[in-house]
Amino acid sequence: MLVAAAVCPCPPVLVPEVAAGAAPELDALRAACADAVGVLAASRPDRLVVIGHLTRPGPGVFPQGSPGTFREFGVPVDVALGVPPEESADADPPPLPLSLAVAAWLLRGWRAAPVEGVAVEELLEPAWCAAAGRTVAQAAGRVALLVMGDGSACRTVKAPGYLDDRAEPFDATVAAALAAADLGALAALDPVLAQSLKAAGRAPWQVLAGAAEDAGLTGELLHASAPYGVGYFVAAWT
Repeated sequence: MLVAAAVCPCPPVLVPEVAAGAAPELDALRAACADAVGVLAASRPDRLVVIGHLTRPGPGVFPQGSPGTFREFGVPVDVALGVPPEESADADPPPLPLSLAVAAWLLRGWRAAPVEGVAVEELLEPAWCAAAGRTVAQAAGRVALLVMGDGSACRTVKAPGYLDDRAEPFDATVAAALAAADLGALAALDPVLAQSLKAAGRAPWQVLAGAAEDAGLTGELLHASAPYGVGYFVAAWT
């Protein structure tokens, strides 16, 4: 059963070494993410499941200890998902996709519960996202989720997707849904519109909506901003 959830964005610039001289610009965002992860620890979960997205076909489940890296950005920063178990059933776990590598960085030092990662393809249909969420919620008696995903990337002319007038209303809908733990609003997000706006968080958020069915959680929006023209949201559901 789902007992708590945190929603965080997953830009690699959350890692200060990647952001370099621009790192202070995202200090408030990092602090909000730390607060959200703290909510998960306080929920006393039996298992933490991290939900991210895949940008290309690949493995969808990542065991505790799976490695990630930010070396592609020119910095010698390596991470692992949770504390690697002393004896892993998978001696050679697959490398983490970027969304889960950012989560692993946020979870450095996490010891509150065993961790696993689940990554869904960006174009996964909403019904399949919801079904995946229901399955995840049954992974243990008390399940917590860390859900990684960005909003639209089309908020300004300098944004990765350039300026799109639909981006701000889309992000406003997401922010309101996360603040109210509105499962219906998250489930209703249009995958075609989300793809057009480069909103990679759509599928993970819809997994969250499926997992939270009948959980009775309430939401709080801890942060919402759009630096670099990309929507970033941090929320805690308890």
